[in-house]
Amino acid sequence: MSEMQSVVPAFDARSRYYTSGRSMVFGKNGMVCASQPLAVQAGIEIMKKGGNAIDAAVAVAACMPVLEPVSNDVGSDAFAIVWTKGELIGLNASGRAPMGITAQAVREQGFEEMPKRGWIPVMVPGAPSAWAALNKRFGKLPLTEVMAPAIRYAREGYPVQTVTSIIWEDTWNELSKKTEPCHKAWKEMFSVGDHAPRPGEIWKNEELAQTLEKIAQTDAEAFYRGELADAIDAFSRETGGYIRKSDLETYEPAWVTPIHTNYRGYDVCEIPPNGIGIIALMTLNLLQGFAFSERDTVETMHRQIESMKLCYVDGKRYVADPKAMKVTVDELLSMDYAKTRRDLIGEKALEPMPGDPKCGGTVYFCAADGEGNMISYIQSNYNNFGSGIVIPGTGIELQDRGANFSLDENMENCLAPGKKSFHTIIPGFLMKDGKPVGPFGVMGGFMQPQGHVQVMANTLDFHMNPQQALDAPRWQWVGGKKIQIEKTMPKEIIEGLIARGHEIEVMESSIKMGRGQIIWRREDGVLCGATEPRADGIVGAF
Repeated sequence: MSEMQSVVPAFDARSRYYTSGRSMVFGKNGMVCASQPLAVQAGIEIMKKGGNAIDAAVAVAACMPVLEPVSNDVGSDAFAIVWTKGELIGLNASGRAPMGITAQAVREQGFEEMPKRGWIPVMVPGAPSAWAALNKRFGKLPLTEVMAPAIRYAREGYPVQTVTSIIWEDTWNELSKKTEPCHKAWKEMFSVGDHAPRPGEIWKNEELAQTLEKIAQTDAEAFYRGELADAIDAFSRETGGYIRKSDLETYEPAWVTPIHTNYRGYDVCEIPPNGIGIIALMTLNLLQGFAFSERDTVETMHRQIESMKLCYVDGKRYVADPKAMKVTVDELLSMDYAKTRRDLIGEKALEPMPGDPKCGGTVYFCAADGEGNMISYIQSNYNNFGSGIVIPGTGIELQDRGANFSLDENMENCLAPGKKSFHTIIPGFLMKDGKPVGPFGVMGGFMQPQGHVQVMANTLDFHMNPQQALDAPRWQWVGGKKIQIEKTMPKEIIEGLIARGHEIEVMESSIKMGRGQIIWRREDGVLCGATEPRADGIVGAF
């Protein structure tokens, strides 16, 4: 133990006895909200050097694989919504399945559903392409400068934060025991000594630093068409993978028009399918037919939960690669269809089933600058540490987004070569009468649209400030009549929901209940930020 450590009183960084209240943060010239304090500082650093909000977001995006590799990596996918120069623009940087894999081939290996680890769920990563595309179209600084903080953190190391260390250790206990050749490099990369890093322990990776440098210097060309693509191809061939350099070479992110619905006079905006932001919008359409006066009542919670269940089963049934969808976005967002689903909600919890619309895991962060630019951004592996595959010599960890494919040939979301999967990550954006209010998001696998709905209801139904909207106790539907609820939810609500037939699990830990960020811009230009109490994050402003 060093002399510096020896004088510090003993404590457990993971221990929480008391609720820690957070205040909103205000700024004028720039703001970044993220789940990692060091990433927030990197974003602010870039803005102070003359970059805008999009530059700051790319800086944070490049830092997050270093600072929170449990949730995302260089091999992740990404989505973004950007407000700039009076226009709202979406970016879909989700990957496609390799051309050499089919549902039949996976079933022939004995799988009844897509696995979450190994090569089968690995798709072409989209995150590096998102960094380059956003920087090229909107950035003010070169990508080499924007990514410099991430390279520095990877090369020099940083102390791992508390919540990240908890998730890291949980997954380390699984993946460090794997002996398959494709998982060999994982333990070496993500260990400190022979364990997962504990809170405050230093983690660094020179190979990752060099990979980030190559991406920055080539505008991600090295990743998709250069030496990094060669390394991915070679290791895939060597260890039984499906992805090839040709899959990487033909990949490009897609600029898209966000979809929206109007809720209580505000336009809530999401990325269109293959993302599942549409589930949040569908749910708000159902809730539009109810009048809510108080949040913390059994009736309010019951209606929110039942609406979410009905819309989620519809989303899981119909959302897929847009080219494969047989139901349109307009049909899913139809107010007539919302009414038919709303009419199913009674006094008791129901077992949700998909309707017929034709009848009539992840890091989220946001940034804003004094020029009016704002960005809502999300980047994800899916499961913690994704596929569990690290490409030797590169520090690249690959996502497992393909785990959300179906193996049923009759389903629109069935695995097929070159296809995009049903995707859980969703950035959000709020508008009012054509004017931007700001970016918001809640990360956390299948919790994400549920978190979006609850944060929007807290904001627009119950007039909470951004920090209150994030702090409020959450529920999460996990299937059938099963609902997970945070232990801070009032006891009488929990008992009332049980009486209505909900199967309630009170969660001791809040880690799986979503982690969000919000920035609102007032008409006088003041930025109002909030960050998630369930994560390690902060709000940075100047």
